Amino acid sequence: MPNLNACGCESHRPENELRRKVIKIAVAGMAAPWALTGGLAYADITQGDRLVEEDAEGTPVPLKVADLRVGKPMLVYPFDLKKAVVRNDSRLKKIVLLRLPESDLDPKTKARAAGGVIAYSAICTHQACDVKTWLSKEKALVCFCHSSKFLLLEDGVVTSGPALRSLPSIPLALDGDQLVIAGAFNAPPGAAA
Repeated sequence: MPNLNACGCESHRPENELRRKVIKIAVAGMAAPWALTGGLAYADITQGDRLVEEDAEGTPVPLKVADLRVGKPMLVYPFDLKKAVVRNDSRLKKIVLLRLPESDLDPKTKARAAGGVIAYSAICTHQACDVKTWLSKEKALVCFCHSSKFLLLEDGVVTSGPALRSLPSIPLALDGDQLVIAGAFNAPPGAAA
């Protein structure tokens, strides 16, 4: 005969309670990557936001074109200059900047660049890992988790790896010598749902 508790229900045995808790935690963990695409966690990025280094310490300093070395990616977050707030409350707001010689940019890419700097979501469209490794010969950014490659001079299109959709781009402009957001992402950043 099963071991029944005070209510007479076998399902309330301690080992079944523990099993339920473990299942709830597992389900929440599996849902977390999908939550990265839910809502519009990146929606408050606005035209005119400056950009600041992801890991900068102290008072945020808006980036200038001269702060980027050619061919070296930099992870950044938008910065609301009026409120003096770095918009880093969601990974979906993380952006990767890359400065290239302007002669390398085609007219379409140049139209959304500023001083040779192009900007894309730094979040892989496969499983939301950071995309930050630059392969100069291939002109591609690579996700370090599963090696998806995105051609930045061809609208972030996937050339290999498990990602199925392009890396979203975001247009830039210059305000004096500072880099600023000039519009919205061309597609939702993050992993595909």
